Amino acid sequence: MKAIIIHELGGPEVLQVEEVPDPAPAAGEILVEVHAASVNPADAKVRARGAYSRWTSFSIPYCLGRDFSGVVKAGGEGVTDFQPGDPVFGVLPAGIEGTYCEMLTVDASVVAHKPDTLKHEEAAALTLTGLTALVSIEDTIELKAGEKILIHAGAGGVGSFAVQLAKHTGAHVITTASAANHDYVRSLGADEVIDYNVQDFTEVLSNLDVVFDLIGLEVHQRSFSVLKPGGRIAYIGPLLEDAKPPRDDVTVFRPKVDRDRAHQLRILDLYAQGAIKLPDIETVPWLDVAKAHQMIETGHVRGKIVLMMK
Repeated sequence: MKAIIIHELGGPEVLQVEEVPDPAPAAGEILVEVHAASVNPADAKVRARGAYSRWTSFSIPYCLGRDFSGVVKAGGEGVTDFQPGDPVFGVLPAGIEGTYCEMLTVDASVVAHKPDTLKHEEAAALTLTGLTALVSIEDTIELKAGEKILIHAGAGGVGSFAVQLAKHTGAHVITTASAANHDYVRSLGADEVIDYNVQDFTEVLSNLDVVFDLIGLEVHQRSFSVLKPGGRIAYIGPLLEDAKPPRDDVTVFRPKVDRDRAHQLRILDLYAQGAIKLPDIETVPWLDVAKAHQMIETGHVRGKIVLMMK
């Protein structure tokens, strides 16, 4: 089969298409023919500088990618939930990557059946973003109706889902976005939008219950100032080196985004209810993967970029 492999760290030009051995499913795994694979900001970080977190096993040569949608080709010993021909979607287990390829093997327990109501590119676009938002907002922050939440980068992949989920919960939703994305995030349910190019969120906001930080670095440190005593902040983005919370009267969370079928089914349920709609999706042929990485590295992608393998 063909896969996109990196043999060195660097720019998008290091992404190379080459022949690799076909995988075979072990016990408890399924073999999936990949039709679509989401492109995440983390993919570009791994390509440029190696392991994105201490939980990721990384060695060159390396295949990128975390979430996917495709069709089951075969099942390993003990797999009874799936049959060849079943459309499925999911996210590889934490610390494992490799969806930029024609076929992959994955633990069947972290995969869900893809409904006919979703195209492959749509399922791939919802998977890791939805999982991250669900674990952060429902499981970790435990956002409640009536609370005020600031979501940084509401027009991005995780942000698009998080804004909708927070609104569905009954919270008052504030998000940051460029002027070009204000109508988009309002259509997702944002009650207030701050243009980060012309407004300093720390000067216009205060006494918030929750911050969901999808940017990190300086933005993370500054976000503490808008929280009320007893507030909560959850972050996904990277922190400044040796960063420490500037306050001890708020709770800081780093959500642990484990993979499991239950959360995939929760995503499907929210979609079926109409509580969540699809983010804007831009599809890119997988042989143009360098273009997809150039786009994701701008930091200004609306919604999701998805590589189309089929």
